[in-house]
Amino acid sequence: MKLFDRLPAGKVRTSEVTGKEKWLGYLIGPAGALLLNAVLATYLNVYYTDVLGLTGLWGGVFLTVFPIVSKILDSVTNVVMGYVIDRTKTKEGKARPWLLLSAPLVTITAILLFTVPEGSDTVKAIWVMLSYNLFYSFAFTIFNMSHNLMVPLSTRDGQARGGLSVFNQITTIMMSGILVALVFPMVIMPAIGVDKGKWITLMSILAILALPLTLVEYFFTKERVTEESAGEAEENPLSFKDQLRIIFTDKYMILMYVYFLVYTVGVTLKNLGLVYYCNYVLGTYNDGITQMLVSVIGGIPMGVGIFAVWPLAKKFGKRNVTMAGFMLYALGSLICWLFSRNLVIVLIGQFIKNIGGLPCAYVFMALFADCLDHLEWKKNMRADGAAMSIYNIIAVAMVGIMTGVFNWMLAAAGYIKPENFRSLADAAAFLTKNSYASQVALDQLKASADGIYTVAMAQPDGVYGVIAFAFVGLEVFTGIALVVILKFLNVEKNIAQEQKEIQERRAAAAAEEEE
Repeated sequence: MKLFDRLPAGKVRTSEVTGKEKWLGYLIGPAGALLLNAVLATYLNVYYTDVLGLTGLWGGVFLTVFPIVSKILDSVTNVVMGYVIDRTKTKEGKARPWLLLSAPLVTITAILLFTVPEGSDTVKAIWVMLSYNLFYSFAFTIFNMSHNLMVPLSTRDGQARGGLSVFNQITTIMMSGILVALVFPMVIMPAIGVDKGKWITLMSILAILALPLTLVEYFFTKERVTEESAGEAEENPLSFKDQLRIIFTDKYMILMYVYFLVYTVGVTLKNLGLVYYCNYVLGTYNDGITQMLVSVIGGIPMGVGIFAVWPLAKKFGKRNVTMAGFMLYALGSLICWLFSRNLVIVLIGQFIKNIGGLPCAYVFMALFADCLDHLEWKKNMRADGAAMSIYNIIAVAMVGIMTGVFNWMLAAAGYIKPENFRSLADAAAFLTKNSYASQVALDQLKASADGIYTVAMAQPDGVYGVIAFAFVGLEVFTGIALVVILKFLNVEKNIAQEQKEIQERRAAAAAEEEE
């Protein structure tokens, strides 16, 4: 590709995975973009509903339909990106070069998400649609596709690859989680409230941070699997359609995608419901405590899991440990759902649930890489870009669909957004005029540093039920379904022998070429 004729050289040149590669390429490098994405997953919808006030736009249709339509476009760009990656050939690999391109694009488009101009509802809607798709359907698709392929393409060494998968997830779970779970609910959200200018400043800082860190990921990763076939001539590369046909005739790949689909549906609705659940069902609006407790107390197992999951997975198998985990996952979710307004019981349930979620969180990509190796052994070809495009289509499509469903449920149940006031007298007048009730007594509210009072409304009963189901109810059912699916996903059984045979084939082919 001429676009990548003069790529800067990566800093990793050894045939074995190095400590520097783990720490810089898989832990620190991805932190910027993944942190940004974690914040957006939790708070972008809050920005749309509470800051921009779009819940009732066009009778509630806009926030229901626009995410779904946008994800159709996102799905198309993921297919295109998978096709492009599989046909990218450079000395730096086929996926890594796209990390380099994504760095500035992610930063610019993320800032555009929040700089929605003042104007009519139509102007706001157009800007939201354009900026959302520039970020998710274009910039983040390029980053996410290439980033997600780093573990499968890093090495064939199962132990080393598993370690990289764990390091990769530490970034998402620990580094992003600490900020989203601790700093945001305790400090940032109470400080910015529904002030649009403060939101823009905050999100711009996070977007700019992503740029240099993504460059670090580019420089300190290496595609050893791609390099194995660097000198091979590919006279008749398979079409994308043929690659998809091969992928969808392999039972392990199908099971992996069904597994990921079910998991993503539950997690997406949970992420969307988190802030609303803590603001209305379990606590009060931006109280600075409830969301922190739910996220941190429930998330403590994720930190412990760094040391526990991979040894258990090596001993009992990635699939078996993940199956056992999802049994706890469903149990913890059920406890939370049954006692959704009891803080102590919810925290206990979240703790149990997150213990159950550990294996999936840390070893999923290693299990996916096993499926890709099995497919290569079976068909004597790799389809990394095509396979990852399907993975990403599921991820983005479900985010769009579940966001639309969640916003539709909120609108149908009668969700009322919070409002800002210059004085308590103005707030009282607004409540009286609209026959609303404040979530907490007005005389208990404190003004922000700039003298603004943020008043959250008491919600209709239906809103509380919708939010509780989103955050803790649905994953009771998805947890049980995942146990059943994993029962049949035993790709690990013969993977070591299959990887050995792949290496032998390549060695034999290389010997023939030399003759």
